[in-house]
Amino acid sequence: MCKLLAIASLVITASAYAQSPLQLEIAIPRLQVAEYHKPYVAVWLEDQKRNTTQIAVWYDIEMENGKGEEWLADLRQWWRRGGRKLEMPIDGITGATKGPGSHIITLELASLLKNQRSGEYKIRVEASREVGGRELLQIPITLPIKSKDLPISVAGKRELDHITLTIKE
Repeated sequence: MCKLLAIASLVITASAYAQSPLQLEIAIPRLQVAEYHKPYVAVWLEDQKRNTTQIAVWYDIEMENGKGEEWLADLRQWWRRGGRKLEMPIDGITGATKGPGSHIITLELASLLKNQRSGEYKIRVEASREVGGRELLQIPITLPIKSKDLPISVAGKRELDHITLTIKE
């Protein structure tokens, strides 16, 4: 079951969660390759039953006739977890591909987590690049999130430098 999250910026307001907004940093490395293409990136929340809540999808939205959507299937895990059922573009979720550097997604967890039960979840980030590789990273979280559990960071090996979940200061 795929729930659409039509917001890009989520703020924590419920007292069960930290009082400051959470942010997810996605760092894309600068690769020294002959032919570089910006990666397609998908971000989603997944529960233990593999139900997903979409957070972000970055792909080439500028291509004529929706051609950029053709390569979304290269985000294999995201595609299998519900991406193929989505009608692109999705307001508030889809965005253009991003180049090397750090990119921040601020999560309004009060809205995102409103319908989520306490328990174990994963924030999953998958990147795939034309004439490149594919990488999937995940940050395990327990709801409700406690500020003492943050930051959480996971290092990538090639297509993603790292992803980090922190409280925005």
